[in-house]
Amino acid sequence: MATLKELRELSADELTARAKELEQSLFELKTKHATGVLDSTAALAEMRRDVARCLTLAGEKRGQAAQAGKKE
Repeated sequence: MATLKELRELSADELTARAKELEQSLFELKTKHATGVLDSTAALAEMRRDVARCLTLAGEKRGQAAQAGKKE
């Protein structure tokens, strides 16, 4: 996963798209876990955190944009 610094450089739409990609990967990991193929269950928690990180930053950026729009 990209570092927080790299994620902060992305726009809100790009972060949302990245989160959707990560959710698809998370689904695949869950499927592997259900079938017993997944080696490390820690990857599930890490992927969930990555999705949350992207969505949180996207929300922050949208909030900042809305605040900037109200000031003008």
